Amino acid sequence: MSTNATAQSPFNPDHHRVERVLCFTAHPDDIDFGAAGTIAAWTAAGVHVSYCIMTDGDAGGFDPAQRDQIVAMRAEEQRRAAALVGVSNIHYLHERDGYLEPTHEVMRGVVKLIRELRPDVVLSMHPERNWNRIQKSHPDHLAVGEAVTRAVYPALENPFAYPDLAESGLAAYKLPWLWLFAGPEERENHFVDVTEHVDNKLAAIHVHASQHPDLEAMDRTVRSLMLGTGTRAGLPEGRSAEAFHVVTINGSGTIAGF
Repeated sequence: MSTNATAQSPFNPDHHRVERVLCFTAHPDDIDFGAAGTIAAWTAAGVHVSYCIMTDGDAGGFDPAQRDQIVAMRAEEQRRAAALVGVSNIHYLHERDGYLEPTHEVMRGVVKLIRELRPDVVLSMHPERNWNRIQKSHPDHLAVGEAVTRAVYPALENPFAYPDLAESGLAAYKLPWLWLFAGPEERENHFVDVTEHVDNKLAAIHVHASQHPDLEAMDRTVRSLMLGTGTRAGLPEGRSAEAFHVVTINGSGTIAGF
């Protein structure tokens, strides 16, 4: 996977091996807008990627006639979109769309799934609001970021947090990396050149037709944003990128303790 990272990024793809990734988002289609290019690059390189979508997207869509079918529609759209970037393992927490909060019930669900899958990278929406493009910062998106960030430290690695999980055989786990997307640009410290996977990303987004009444405008906007991210990353003109705030949770310099 071609990566261009700023000097502040703690992650070096030449030295840090990634074999398993678990992605948390609020709604079906969030992951495709935020990171599908990076995910396509990962899966092409043999990385196993799983999704966890916290709500069923039941408040999405534009057609009142679809209300009874919208949850099933969005689940099928997400299944098809995931397949286009090499992902088949999708989990849902079945929270209510628009009502997501970083409660202990949600955090326990996050800890449980991470301990089950034990990924090298947890990828999540950012807990901080993006004032330049507030559409990235739907309250559910912020709730995902807060719940996941609270969960990965300290509960995930504390055997006495949610003790029923340890009692059921899900041992505490020290996560190496947390990658956050859709946050403020000033937090970005890691860029992935996804030029070779732009078409995969756009194809995945196009699957979510129930959410996008003007697919052509969406396509133009996403392509333009990715080119702009490539420019911020310092890539040659015409290259596209996705941006992340990469946080070391447990690395060589981490001091153990809660």
